[in-house]
Amino acid sequence: MSQINLVEITTEYIELNKFLKFENLVESGGHAKLVIADGQVRLNGKVVVQTRKKVRDGDIVTLAGEQYKIVVAQE
Repeated sequence: MSQINLVEITTEYIELNKFLKFENLVESGGHAKLVIADGQVRLNGKVVVQTRKKVRDGDIVTLAGEQYKIVVAQE
């Protein structure tokens, strides 16, 4: 298994489609929707098909074998 990439956010949560777009894991918002609907994205080990699923502190998103752990930035 590959190492986990830490991704810092400054809000309580980020929607899954926006996360994929902001991390440049997809080409566009439309592409994010297709990738999610196609069952290619996992959240904490489970396939997610909700485009706007809220991803929170400590959650792990997996796409194409890469893992991304969400960390809320401390002020």
